Amino acid sequence: MNLEALPWIILFLPLLAAGVITLFTLRSRTTSALLSIGAIVTGFVLTLSFIAANGFHPVVTETFVSWLSIGNLNIDFGLKLDALSLMMMLIVTGVGGAIHIYSFGYMSEDRGFSRFFACMSLFTFSMLGIVLANNFIQLFIFWELVGVSSYLLIGFWFEKPSAADAAKKAFITNRLGDFGFLLGILMVWGILGSLNFSVLSEKIDRFPTHALDYGTATIAGLLIFCGAVGKSAQFPLHVWLPDAMEGPTPVSALIHAATMVAAGVYMLCRVIFLLEPGALLIIAYIGGFTALIAALIAIQQNDIKRILAYSTLSQLGYMVMAVGLSGPTPAMFHLTTHAFFKALLFLGAGSVIIALHHEQDIWKMGGLRKKMPVTFWTFIIGTLALCGVPPFSGFYSKDSILAQALDQKNYPLFVLGVFVAGLTTFYMFRLFYVAFLGERRTGVAPVSHSTEASQEGDESLRQAGSLSYEPHESPPVMAWPLRALAVFAVIGGVIGISGIFDGQFISGAHVEPDLTFLQKLLEPFIHSPVVATIGLLAVIAGFFAAFKLYGNTETDPLPAKLGWFATALKNRFYFDEIYEATFIRAHDSIAAVMDWIDRWLVNWVGIGLVRGGTDFSGRALRLMQTGNLQTYAFLFALGVAVVLWFVLGR
Repeated sequence: MNLEALPWIILFLPLLAAGVITLFTLRSRTTSALLSIGAIVTGFVLTLSFIAANGFHPVVTETFVSWLSIGNLNIDFGLKLDALSLMMMLIVTGVGGAIHIYSFGYMSEDRGFSRFFACMSLFTFSMLGIVLANNFIQLFIFWELVGVSSYLLIGFWFEKPSAADAAKKAFITNRLGDFGFLLGILMVWGILGSLNFSVLSEKIDRFPTHALDYGTATIAGLLIFCGAVGKSAQFPLHVWLPDAMEGPTPVSALIHAATMVAAGVYMLCRVIFLLEPGALLIIAYIGGFTALIAALIAIQQNDIKRILAYSTLSQLGYMVMAVGLSGPTPAMFHLTTHAFFKALLFLGAGSVIIALHHEQDIWKMGGLRKKMPVTFWTFIIGTLALCGVPPFSGFYSKDSILAQALDQKNYPLFVLGVFVAGLTTFYMFRLFYVAFLGERRTGVAPVSHSTEASQEGDESLRQAGSLSYEPHESPPVMAWPLRALAVFAVIGGVIGISGIFDGQFISGAHVEPDLTFLQKLLEPFIHSPVVATIGLLAVIAGFFAAFKLYGNTETDPLPAKLGWFATALKNRFYFDEIYEATFIRAHDSIAAVMDWIDRWLVNWVGIGLVRGGTDFSGRALRLMQTGNLQTYAFLFALGVAVVLWFVLGR
C-alpha cells in the first residue's frame, strides 16, 4: 500500500463507518458496532504501520488537493505529517479504540446503540481532521465538526432534560470561544497573507517582526487562544465541561478527557510560533488559574464523574500553563499521559456506575475492592498516575511542567503548580477511600448492564429507598480496555514520549536519549531534583491529608471544618449563578427590548403605517374607477390642466 495514502485512509475510514451505520445498519446493532470499532482500530494499525516505515520524525510532508481559489486566497485540503500529528493520531485511534471496544459492553442494552456508534465515528473523523489539518481554514471546519459531534454525544440521552440542557450549554459556550478564534484567523490571514501553517512558520522565521507590532501580535494570539479557551474549557468558559458528564461515560472518557478537550492544547502547540511573549504570559496565568479553581472545586464534589471532570479541567489548566511558559513539549507530554490515565479513570468510573445501577454518589458506594478487583486495581493505577506518584506516567509529565515554570523563573506559577499537585492527590484519594474502601453503604440486589432503559425506574426506586446494589465486576469486553490503558498509565513516562516532542519543537534534539532504564526512571531527580522533590512532597502531603480526613469515615468532615468556603466549593464558586445573573439576564433583557421594538415600533408603527397608507391609497384610488367615460375624460382634462399650471406657472 502506498504510504502517502495511509493518512487519507485513516482520516476517512471513520466517516465511512458513520455514513454506513446511519444509512444502512441502524437496525443491526452488532454490525454497527463492528463497523465503528473496525474503522478506528484499523486506523490505529495503519498509524503504527506508517510510523514503523517512517519513524516518528519523517521528513515533514504535506499531501493536499486544491480546494478553493478566490483571487489571492488559495485553500488546500491537506494533511500535515510530523511528530506532533503522528503522536496525536496514535492517541485518537489508540485510546479511542480502547474506549470504542469498552462501549460495546457499556452500551449493550441501550436503545440507541447503533446511533451511539455512528456519533462516535463522526467524532473520530472530526478529531482526526483537526490533528492532520495543514491550514487554519481546514482546522476550523473540523473544529466545528467536533463541536457538532460533542453536542450529539453529550445530549445522546436527549429525553433527559438535563442531558439536553448540557448539550446546548456545551455547544453555545464553545461558539463564544470559536467566534474569537475565527477573528484571530482572519487577523493572521489579513496581515500575513496565508493560512497554511508551514508558510506562516517560514514567514515568521524569515521576518521575525512579521509586519506585526507587539500589540497587534498579542491581540491576534489571544484571539486564537479563545478557541482553546472554549474547547479546552479554560476560565471563564470552563463551565460547560462538568455538565457534559450527562452523556454516557464512554463519551466522557473519549471527548472530555482524552481527545476533544485536548484539541485546544494541541492547536496552541501547532501554532505556538504565532504567539508573542505578551500573549503567552496571559495564557500561562489563565491556565494556572483554571488549574487552581478546578482542583479546589473537586475537593467538595460527590458525583464520581464530576470529580473526574474537574480533575480534567485542572490538568488542562496545567497543559495550557505549560504552553504559556513556552513549553510545548511538557504540554504535549502531559496531554499524552493524561489521555492514558484519565480515560482509564473515566472507564473505571463507568464500570462502577454500571455495577451500582447508575449510582454516581461516592457516599453511596464503598466496599468495592473485593467485589470489583480489576476495576479496583486499574483505578488505583490511574489515580497514582494522575497524582504524579513515581514511577507512574503522570509523575514525569507533571514534573516537566513544574520544571518548565522554574526554568522560566515564574515562581508564582511554580508554587501554584505544586499546590495544585497536592490538591489533586487529596481529592483523588478522597474519592478512592470513600468509593472503594470501607464498608458498603447500601444493601444487596443483582443488577443488569442496561444504561438508558432502566435509569428512570432505578431513580424512582432509589428515591423511595427500595433499591439496593450488589457490586460485580464488569464483563471482559469492558475489563480488557481497562487493563490496556493501565499498562500505559504505568509506563507512559519512560517510553520516550517527551523526546519525540523535543524532536518536533527543538531543532537538533535527540529523539531517543541514550539512557539506561534506571536513568529513565530517575530522570526527573537527575535533571530537576528540586522540582521532583518538592512535587513529591506535595503528593505525600495531599495523601496524608486525605487519609486523615477520609481514611475511616461515613460522612464528609470537610464542610464542618471549612464552613462557608466548603459551601462555595460545593456550589462551584457560583459561576453558573453569576453568569445567570449577569450575562444571561442581560442577554434576555436585550432580547426582550428587541422583541418589543420588533412588535410595536417595527410591526405596528413602521409596517402598520406603510400597510395602512397603502391600503388607504388603494381604497381612495379605487373610488375613481367608476367605469364612466365622461368621468375619465374629465379627470384627464383636469390632470392636463394641473400639469400646465405647474409648467406655465414657473
